Amino acid sequence: MTDIQTALATATQTIGAHSDTAQLDAEVLLCQILSKPRSHLRAWPKKLMTAEQNHQFQQLIKKRQQGQPIAYITGHREFWSRDFKVNSDVLIPRPDTELLIELSLNLIADKAKARVIDLGTGSGVIAITLAAERPNLEVIATDTSHPALKIAKQNAAIHQLNNIQFLHSDWFNDVPAAKFDLIISNPPYIKPHDPHLSEGDLRFEPESALIAAEQGLKDIRNICQQARGYLKADATLLIEHGFEQQKSVQTIFNLLHYTHISPFTDLSNKPRVTTGQWQHGH
Repeated sequence: MTDIQTALATATQTIGAHSDTAQLDAEVLLCQILSKPRSHLRAWPKKLMTAEQNHQFQQLIKKRQQGQPIAYITGHREFWSRDFKVNSDVLIPRPDTELLIELSLNLIADKAKARVIDLGTGSGVIAITLAAERPNLEVIATDTSHPALKIAKQNAAIHQLNNIQFLHSDWFNDVPAAKFDLIISNPPYIKPHDPHLSEGDLRFEPESALIAAEQGLKDIRNICQQARGYLKADATLLIEHGFEQQKSVQTIFNLLHYTHISPFTDLSNKPRVTTGQWQHGH
């Protein structure tokens, strides 16, 4: 029989070479097995685990040792203080994407009612967070992946939201004619054969949600072009992109006659989001 403290120490050592957060990873995985909060591990370090619990824990540690992301192993990830269901059909929500929520809430702060669309919603974190923060919003969320939409719908149900409509659509292709106050997207923007694709969590995430042709800019270009037909006068398009793409994205916005084009930086102070307004008449 193994106690909690010993199991954690061994597991931390086992995954140390594969993770920068080995101890935290081990704790999160053990909490999953024990169905307890992390404070329980601190309070009961000498508590013995059953043989079955130990076996299950070793299975999860093995997955982590192979590099599988914690979020996929546990099936959950926190975003904007809410819990979301995730699996390998969707990208893992990242803290940097919370910047999109912050900016979106600011942009629609003075509107009693607003219509928002989230393109390429994945697990639904952006659309669902906005719908939860602002119950009077009318939110549409699209994705071209049926498995991703399934997860997004489950997340919307978990958070008991009924102000979101989910659409299977390749960007705007199947979006009915409508005008939006805000269009948001965190599209694929990594160029094919980028060395980062063979590192860390990216190795396990869906390529269709990561990689875009034309140096990673094809989908961004597509969205910027199509969005012009869906934005209300003076409404905003907001796109997440790679930090080294800021100039290219700004050029795309410029060429398509957006105004008030602004870059915003992520938690590491790197340009991660670009916004632009659409004035009709161009």
